[in-house]
Amino acid sequence: MANFKLGFVGAGFISRFQATALQGVRGVDLAGVYALQGSEALAAFAKDSGVGDCQVYASVGELCQNVDAVAIFAPNFARIQIMSEIVDAVKGGAGLKGIICEKPLGRTVAEAQQLVDLAQGSGLPTAYFENQIHMKGIKAQMRQLAPQQAAMGPLALARSAEEHGGPHEGWFWDPTRQGGGVLSDMGCHSIAVGWYVLTPVGKPVTFLEPVSVSAETALLKWGLPKWRAKLVADMGVDYSKTPAEDFATGMVTFRNPETGQLVKAQFTNSWMYDKQGLRLYMDGLGPGYAFELNSLQTPLQIFIGDAAAEAVADAEAALEKATATRGLLAVETNEADLYGYVDEIEDAVACFKQGKDGFLNFAYGMEITKLVQAAYLSAERGQVIDLTDPVIQQELTSYTSLIAQGRGAELLYLG
Repeated sequence: MANFKLGFVGAGFISRFQATALQGVRGVDLAGVYALQGSEALAAFAKDSGVGDCQVYASVGELCQNVDAVAIFAPNFARIQIMSEIVDAVKGGAGLKGIICEKPLGRTVAEAQQLVDLAQGSGLPTAYFENQIHMKGIKAQMRQLAPQQAAMGPLALARSAEEHGGPHEGWFWDPTRQGGGVLSDMGCHSIAVGWYVLTPVGKPVTFLEPVSVSAETALLKWGLPKWRAKLVADMGVDYSKTPAEDFATGMVTFRNPETGQLVKAQFTNSWMYDKQGLRLYMDGLGPGYAFELNSLQTPLQIFIGDAAAEAVADAEAALEKATATRGLLAVETNEADLYGYVDEIEDAVACFKQGKDGFLNFAYGMEITKLVQAAYLSAERGQVIDLTDPVIQQELTSYTSLIAQGRGAELLYLG
């Protein structure tokens, strides 16, 4: 049987990570890529690493004609245009079996809804890529604690964080293109995984009903490190005039519709975590039981002294967003698998072969977008946002945060 042919739109950081993840996925090839830049390098990487004879295509439409499913890994501001071109290709006869979109689904609720509508118009299954829900550690704790949940009741509090020293690519630092700052970029991860682990075992991912959101955003790293400042300058962005938040924290309250119990998901995200590198932290507290996951608690550590540090070519070979090349360093030997990328690809392909949506679909991605935008609204107003209020729900359909409008200085600069 021929391997499933996957095509990427985009050839940046996340595409490279997903291509690496394919080394751990059986029966799937990276068969094609379309991107404005980086296509040749990604295709060469795919061939060299044995994940497929990746061809470079000149358009989204041409890519769609030559693969079984397309994954949108392009920047946030390009998603709707790309999705429109995919739908046109399907209408033109492309035999796709599914469409994947990397988080976040949209920069606003309106954008996310547009992507949902376009996907529904195509008639194709969808998969929303939220890798942290697919982490083996998260799935394992749910299996391990299922008997405790059944006997004692589900988790009541979840806390989740994703933190590192800031994105690599300049467009992430432009809130008008990215959709905000760290809350848009990484808060979607933490809110999603918090919602997921609080959900009673065996229930759908949207079983718990969002009740309220409270959040705060801040700009805590005044002035950018030189390499990040260059990235931002290369994008033509004056970050002092259009800043984005580099720290966000908040709480989402959910209601169990069967029992009426209220449970809480706390999220914390930052681009100012100048320690080893990327840190994912999740824990959950239930009646008489708990779990904790910390991606920096690795079984492998290495030490590099000052005299040997010059030999280090790539600090990120040890850990994503690594900030040091010497001293005692944490090393993750298979980040793509640890972070859930392998499992989310396996899930999407298996579901597409059956003609159904992935475990997480575009409609779910829109719900996460709504919670993220409600958090921005809470931070702007300095109050708890009541998600049961129909007026608030209507307001969110057309809401764009001040930060995403490029007016972050009004909120983030004090005095």
